[in-house]
Amino acid sequence: MATATTIKLSLADTGVFSSGAREDSAKLASELLQEDMRTHHIFFNKKRFHNHIVHHLLTLFALGASPQDIQAAYDRGHSYQRSSYPVESDVVHSIIEKRNFKDYLGIEEHYSSFLAYFQQEIDAKGVSSVLQEHLFTEDEHADDMLTRMFAGEFFPAAVSPAIVAQGLAEAAVHENWIAPFLEGAERAAGGVGSQPGKSLTQLLRDVRKDKVLSESVQWGDGNYMRNGTLKRAPEKMEEYAKQYTVSPNSLETQLAEMINALVYCSAASQHPPKAVKFEFLLIHALNCSVFFSAILDRPWISPRTKVRLLEWKGRMDLLLYVSRGTPPLDLDEIVNYPVTRNWKEIFNTGNTHPADDSHVVKLIRAIANGERVCKPLEDRGEAGEFMIKGDSWLKAGNMAIDSTLSDQRWIFGNGFDEAWSEVEDRPRL
Repeated sequence: MATATTIKLSLADTGVFSSGAREDSAKLASELLQEDMRTHHIFFNKKRFHNHIVHHLLTLFALGASPQDIQAAYDRGHSYQRSSYPVESDVVHSIIEKRNFKDYLGIEEHYSSFLAYFQQEIDAKGVSSVLQEHLFTEDEHADDMLTRMFAGEFFPAAVSPAIVAQGLAEAAVHENWIAPFLEGAERAAGGVGSQPGKSLTQLLRDVRKDKVLSESVQWGDGNYMRNGTLKRAPEKMEEYAKQYTVSPNSLETQLAEMINALVYCSAASQHPPKAVKFEFLLIHALNCSVFFSAILDRPWISPRTKVRLLEWKGRMDLLLYVSRGTPPLDLDEIVNYPVTRNWKEIFNTGNTHPADDSHVVKLIRAIANGERVCKPLEDRGEAGEFMIKGDSWLKAGNMAIDSTLSDQRWIFGNGFDEAWSEVEDRPRL
């Protein structure tokens, strides 16, 4: 039985999108995830780069990977992880007192202690109650935790109580620098939305035309969001972010539009004649859209909370696009791309990728999930809202897998010419 300390996957735990999941892979993935939780820290270096083993193995399992593929992926990830810090029982007891909770936030050495705390909480109260208390209540404590969750581009899909505990513990030791932006945009919008505002696709077009925003980041800024846009043009960024509002009556359509916009943004932001490449941080926005499909499926999450989460997600996505230098978006890059693999072949290529650290399989799964979510709704939106339609989903999937088979899988900051300088040109026909 799965608990907050025991991971036991079944075929029912593949999430909102799966293809060919196997019982033998569920068994091995459970064992390896248990080992990961027991032995590894959540950050694999002092720069706070995330341990991606959890979502790598869960995605491989969902996409029908064999036990051999899952073991190989784990071995690659395990090779560079840091060992976990020991649990400090006095810290756990102190965290239990809410007034002391904030004293330990953002300190990576306390990850194991936070994990032990959330495991106790979930076993005692259940996943839904703990998520409500620590993320969804809209009090000072929950909002602090929620902004830390968004700062890490991570959300705990309710696959397993133990994995939810890990997600909450990670949020607790994450930084909170994104809070002024998210909370400020919500206040500027008049609170949690009740009416749908501009689509994310339209806002992507709007911010690209705004010279103040397009010039708010400079090559070499490091963290382009924090050191660029939110330093040089915070008011202007808030002006556009507040226009992304969501209605409880259109959650399904607005979720679909958000995913559609992210596939469009990620795949169409190319730099011909350079070879096709996806921007590394833009794909994080797309990859975690799978979690939001799961969130909308949870009946115990209130409509207001779903609206708020989707609003925060869209505003983060908009900021992320601006921080990449507002790269131009050309739909023809997708429409004219040749299809050489069907979805099954794409998944198999991703599952057996010899160097993937999770991002490739998460990307192709997110695109495939986008097709599932958007196809029934493609004709509901206004003209120009749903840019990805028909076989463009499969074309985007081919772009994703083809572009990640070379040594240089990603590009960083694709709105800057400098980012493309080392990328080879496309083959001449």
